Amino acid sequence: MSHSVPASRLGDFTTDRRVLLLMALAAVIGLCSVGAAWLLLRLITLCTNLAYYGRLSLEDLPISGTPLGWTTVFVPVAGCLIIGFMARYGSEKIRGHGIPEAMEAILIGRSRIQPKVAVLKPLSSAVSIGTGGPFGAEGPIIMTGGAIGSLLAQMVHMSSAERKTLLVAGAAAGMTAIFGTPVAALLLAVELLLFEWKPRSFLPVAVAAVVAAAVRPLIMGGAPLFPYAGSVDVSAAHVAAFAALGIVAGLGSGVLTTLVYAAEDGFAKLPLHWMWWPAIGGLVIGLGGLIEPAALGVGYDNIRHLLAGDLALHAVLLLLAVKVVIWAVALGSGTSGGVLAPLLIFGGALGALATPLMPDAAPGFWALLGMAAMMGGTMRAPLTATLFAVELTGNFGVMVPVLTACAFAYGVTVLLLKRSILTEKIARRGHHVTREYHVDPFDLVRVADLMTRQVETLPASMTVGQAVEHFTTLERRHTSYPVVDAQGVVVGEVTRADSLAWTVEQEDRGQPMGELLADRELLVAYPDELASQLADRMALAGVGRVPIVDRAGGKLVGLVGRKDLLRLRALRLAEERDRMAYFRWNADAGRPPIHDIR
Repeated sequence: MSHSVPASRLGDFTTDRRVLLLMALAAVIGLCSVGAAWLLLRLITLCTNLAYYGRLSLEDLPISGTPLGWTTVFVPVAGCLIIGFMARYGSEKIRGHGIPEAMEAILIGRSRIQPKVAVLKPLSSAVSIGTGGPFGAEGPIIMTGGAIGSLLAQMVHMSSAERKTLLVAGAAAGMTAIFGTPVAALLLAVELLLFEWKPRSFLPVAVAAVVAAAVRPLIMGGAPLFPYAGSVDVSAAHVAAFAALGIVAGLGSGVLTTLVYAAEDGFAKLPLHWMWWPAIGGLVIGLGGLIEPAALGVGYDNIRHLLAGDLALHAVLLLLAVKVVIWAVALGSGTSGGVLAPLLIFGGALGALATPLMPDAAPGFWALLGMAAMMGGTMRAPLTATLFAVELTGNFGVMVPVLTACAFAYGVTVLLLKRSILTEKIARRGHHVTREYHVDPFDLVRVADLMTRQVETLPASMTVGQAVEHFTTLERRHTSYPVVDAQGVVVGEVTRADSLAWTVEQEDRGQPMGELLADRELLVAYPDELASQLADRMALAGVGRVPIVDRAGGKLVGLVGRKDLLRLRALRLAEERDRMAYFRWNADAGRPPIHDIR
């Protein structure tokens, strides 16, 4: 007889001491991810200096100072050609901005990333950004950190769920290493990558982010990446303006998403192999660089200027227009690079352009709100965007305004777009991703609340021949029946398949079923255990009906079948669908009756 976990041992969490091993491995992953981030930034600098200055140097030189003149238009083309060859003959997974690839590895790849992806992704991103690609470094390092976590997990005996935890730990550590935002990185893991909320996953990811945050100042500096000390006096007009800017950023998020996938659709129609698409995107990048050199590269200086509020409106508008076009086309072509830094520039530019229409605030304040709102709406991660803006600037005083803008941007994109810029790519590959998480209703219900109490049984004294006749009658029968003795104790379960087997095998028809079933393993459940535990065991055993017995003597008290589990699911759907007003004042009767307003 198969037994279940006693009710007294049930708890709020299922995490066991194995999480300590995951936390220890996560600490190692955090260290490695910081090293990978440092290496990626040095590679980008090296590629930039080689491409635009012909120097083998790590000196931080701006693209705008290149002596190449108009011939710079061909630099991104050359870089994108290299990326196309790397993707074709190395790994196609290096195409794109990294986060969707990490999500896809988690959802359908059992959290296994190939070693060559861990090498080729940062290398291709360094070539892309170093030759003028209008991308950020965060997407590639998130993918690279995730690859480090996945590779380490693949060296140890682990489940897919545990590998996922370490993959995401690496991604969070990589983001922390680039931006110095451990809390935002942890929230990014929760909102975008983990697809769950469990201590088993939260604790290792937190350890990786904290280790990365502790080590980062030693090799990359500890100050906020974009320090900002501005503030604003909150009034009703200001709150309305926060929400309005959030709505504008949400609409802008929809435009950006549409442009990227329109570009991707356009490239798909070309009579060329996808290996050559990045080169076309590189040509657009080069032409855009002739119009506005500041639009090329990561663009961290642009973010600093927007926060300082020292860019003229026409310069902001030119930067926004050129950057959006070359970014959307390049990303749609399959070039390697991240989206987070460009989103900050797009949102910051919107905020800067809206500043003359907004209430008084410190210079750069509305640009900061635009940055956060654009990120929160486009990535559908409002909490991540809020904490990201706060940690990135070191200004916790702007949390409420930023949260307001992010919430409204998120609301707009959720209502207008079925999928985000991240999940659209996965959906186009034939996979569905849900971004709504809730507690499994099976974890909240006991078997006693679910089981059928009036159960049809067969007596243990019934012979095999009588059982065969019972199942072969023209009357409607269940697929299985509990077999009970004279005291009501379950001794076995007989199925229609058993009766057919007994007929074929010419079993002794005079033998009582109780004797025949005595040595057979029986799956039973108890009234006080959770429905989720029973459903899991039914799925593993491949059975559709399970007897429910009391713990004291094994007497039958009920039965749970698949239809009972489906009924619980239907109840959950009814809670979402059915609408009722319990207090609706009736002036004629003078009392609040109940009305069903479905």
